[in-house]
Amino acid sequence: MAAEGKSIDALSQFELTPVFGFVGDSVGFTQSTAHMLLAVGLVTALMLWGVSRRAIVPGRLQALAESSYEFVHEIVVGQVGDQGKKYFPFVFSLFMFVLFGNLLGMLPYGFTFTSHIAVTFGLAAMVFVVVTVIALSIHGTHFFGYFFPEGAPKALAPLIIPIEIISYLSRPLSLAVRLFANMVAGHVMLKVFATFVVMLGGLGIAGVLGAGFALSVNVVLVGFEILVAFLQAYVFAILTSIYLHDAVHLH
Repeated sequence: MAAEGKSIDALSQFELTPVFGFVGDSVGFTQSTAHMLLAVGLVTALMLWGVSRRAIVPGRLQALAESSYEFVHEIVVGQVGDQGKKYFPFVFSLFMFVLFGNLLGMLPYGFTFTSHIAVTFGLAAMVFVVVTVIALSIHGTHFFGYFFPEGAPKALAPLIIPIEIISYLSRPLSLAVRLFANMVAGHVMLKVFATFVVMLGGLGIAGVLGAGFALSVNVVLVGFEILVAFLQAYVFAILTSIYLHDAVHLH
């Protein structure tokens, strides 16, 4: 994290660079792809290693794996009900993937792939398609009654139906932007204050004091960003569960 002259380049950290060169003309294996594979590998290793011993008194990894399982299970069952248990693996996979994607970016030389709208929108679009398919498979054409609540005045149908459709179609966009924006904003702030440390450090006593203040702020921001990493994964999981509730129960 260095300043170029007296300017602060806080967005270069999100640039994609090829890791193993390009495959074909337009498909590249970037650090984002590498970190996504790393996240999948770490989640898989955690769950396999955590449940392999099945000790009565769990160790740290087993406790972490079991706590993650129980946490997401409570979210799904609490929002969807017992019918939601069949969808638990889907929500759990999303939660862990987003969580590890957020946390990997907090490591030195790490990359936060959830800071790219293409990734977050891809996840959100998958949620949207899965939820819609589930709703159609359960309710058939009755699903379209979701866009006109039962008991609403028929005279308001021309107003209510477009609003409900727009609201439904905006779900993947809001889900994607929420995660993307929070990750980008946090990492931009981290780089800005880290650059202040470098820029102010060579400006004498006053600069050193200013650099110390910027460093202390950055330390606080690191802790805050770790909290945000967990919070955004939780928000993504609970919103997915809410959408599943709507698909299973309609209104």
